[in-house]
Amino acid sequence: MRIVTLAVGSRGDVAPYVGLGVRLQQAGHEVTIATHALFEQMVTGHGLGYATLPLDTREELLAKAGSGSLTGILAVNRSVGAQALPLGRAMAEAARQADVLLLTPAGWIGGHVAEGLGLPSMGVYLQPMTPTREFPPSTVTTRSLGPRGNRAAARAVLEWGQQPYKSGVRTLRAELGLPPIGHRQWLRDLDAAGWPICYGYSPHVVPQPADWPSSCTTVGYWWPAPEPAYTPSPELATFLAAGPPPVYVGFGSMPARDSRALSALVRQAVRDAGVRAVLSAGWAGLDGSGDDVLTVADVPHEWLFPRMAAVVHHAGAGTTAAGLRAGVPAVPVPLMVDQPFWARRLVGLGVAPAAVPFRRLTASRLGAAIREAVGNPGYRRRAEEVAAALSQEDGAAGVLRALAPIS
Repeated sequence: MRIVTLAVGSRGDVAPYVGLGVRLQQAGHEVTIATHALFEQMVTGHGLGYATLPLDTREELLAKAGSGSLTGILAVNRSVGAQALPLGRAMAEAARQADVLLLTPAGWIGGHVAEGLGLPSMGVYLQPMTPTREFPPSTVTTRSLGPRGNRAAARAVLEWGQQPYKSGVRTLRAELGLPPIGHRQWLRDLDAAGWPICYGYSPHVVPQPADWPSSCTTVGYWWPAPEPAYTPSPELATFLAAGPPPVYVGFGSMPARDSRALSALVRQAVRDAGVRAVLSAGWAGLDGSGDDVLTVADVPHEWLFPRMAAVVHHAGAGTTAAGLRAGVPAVPVPLMVDQPFWARRLVGLGVAPAAVPFRRLTASRLGAAIREAVGNPGYRRRAEEVAAALSQEDGAAGVLRALAPIS
């Protein structure tokens, strides 16, 4: 079966789908990932087909998101919405030779493409999106609004998220020979049809809500494709061997208004905590190298994290998963969108002492959180228990089961 995954977003939004694609290909399917040019090498380097989608997600985040405020997030959404028609056209081009489309949350426009081309499709999501009474919408707030409020708010978020795309979607549907349809009716039609969604995180981390329809299944994590040929740089190998396990600090694809100030803050926090650190430069361009800090570029998390005493990160879905898989304590520093949700889950699981929201980040707060995460053995014990549970799951197998009726 020819499978095309429409993946829109940052590196953390794309890497799990490359790992999933490798597993689907190993099962005998032909897999193409349609995503941004920034990730072409990541896709083709693992033997998958690649199709180009417009939009430089790194540029948009750096230019519009700023400190991660709601204003910045809305600006990014509007900017992406302005590209709805080019995105949809590129998705349609990538999908013309497909038998089935897999849609990521930001790639939902592909649902109209699937309808226009008469193709089956399925959601493959990294964070809970289906409305539920059990918790509020994961991309907006962590504060419960009550059972009815939680569900209503999640529905409103789904509808609100489509507003900037309306004009582009209207034109795209006309080009595909489809009649116009309001976004609320389109969502209702998906619900009525029992449109399937596989959620790529562990039910040990977020148990599946009891009020979700049977079409939604929490299958387990899709791990990024391994890098078996990876060899650490001599500097990294020497640093790791020169002392006790360091702490990882990195904020992934998140931007920073002042990378020098953030780098200095991290250096001070590390000194306050009395630990060594591996600092990931990330999209913020951090650089804190010194006697007890080594700055690195891209290092596979599956290789690096198990060698760490703890991991300090922005609580993106992918990095959260990598830390849990490694069985090490966490210090989440959430910035935007679903990151506060995952940070709250890390604390609730007992693998992190507390979240340190990015907007309230200081060297003293970060240093204190690192000291607690490293010094209290209870966090590591709990992290190892969660990692053992995750090792028994196979999220890709869940997607294969969901695809079986289609093939």
